[in-house]
Amino acid sequence: MLYAEIEIGSFLKARRAALDPAELGLPGGVNRRRVRGLRREEVAQVAGISVDYYTRIEQGRAHAISDAVLDAIARALRLTGGEVTYLRNIAVPRRPGASDGAGTVGPGQTVRPEIQQLLDAMDTTVPAMVVGRGLDILAWNALGGRFAFDLAALAPDRRNTALLVFLDPVARALHPDWEAKALEVVGNLRADSGRHPDDPRICAVVGELLDHSADFRRLWETQTVYECLRGTKRILHPHVGELLITFESFRLSTDPDQALVTYTAPRGSQTEQRLRALGERVAGERRTVATAGADGTP
Repeated sequence: MLYAEIEIGSFLKARRAALDPAELGLPGGVNRRRVRGLRREEVAQVAGISVDYYTRIEQGRAHAISDAVLDAIARALRLTGGEVTYLRNIAVPRRPGASDGAGTVGPGQTVRPEIQQLLDAMDTTVPAMVVGRGLDILAWNALGGRFAFDLAALAPDRRNTALLVFLDPVARALHPDWEAKALEVVGNLRADSGRHPDDPRICAVVGELLDHSADFRRLWETQTVYECLRGTKRILHPHVGELLITFESFRLSTDPDQALVTYTAPRGSQTEQRLRALGERVAGERRTVATAGADGTP
């Protein structure tokens, strides 16, 4: 059974379990309900489809589900925009072995040289990076590679936001709001898995996290879909202290599976001053390495 056929049932069950029947004018009461949330027949009733058809959809046995039916189910379950997109993605039947249009899988995803030039040309107080499928970090500028994790020091297959947040021992110290960060990462990873349900790299990342992180298993089972493209975050950097940063993500029009992510701070703020200090530190380290290489000294 394909990933999408498995996930559609888990997703719909989780979403109907999360709903309060009273919100839809349905009777509740612990003595009258064996399960939390809505029953299958209630979802079918609100969506205006037969119970049998909804059951087949939830069990992954329905094919060629129309947009109208998916929209009706989405309305019945009060799905958000991101959840609707995810439902549509996993409801589309895929032929075994069919390509989803993705390019090279995993760390082998490539970033165009022009994008790297753009990264390098950014202001020295603006950390920036490119994130690809499965939350792999594909490229960065000098500050982007050091304002949280030391990306250059990591093996290519470990440069992944989800793997770092859940498996790297320094992640909780870097992210004082770790639970919120973890939920954001899980929501983004699930949204990405919906776009590419059988992508080997995404499956490998999810599989490793399910095997090695109890926190990831707990959050993944909630079926949260939340594509966070902008917001603020706190980072406790070991060298310059607390950073309060605004981030923005921009999908690359010629590489839609990649997003340019920038991190900025208000002019004159303490965070901007600390980013500048970090930038000077990184530049100094690079000069030291370059000088050592030119002299032939270790």
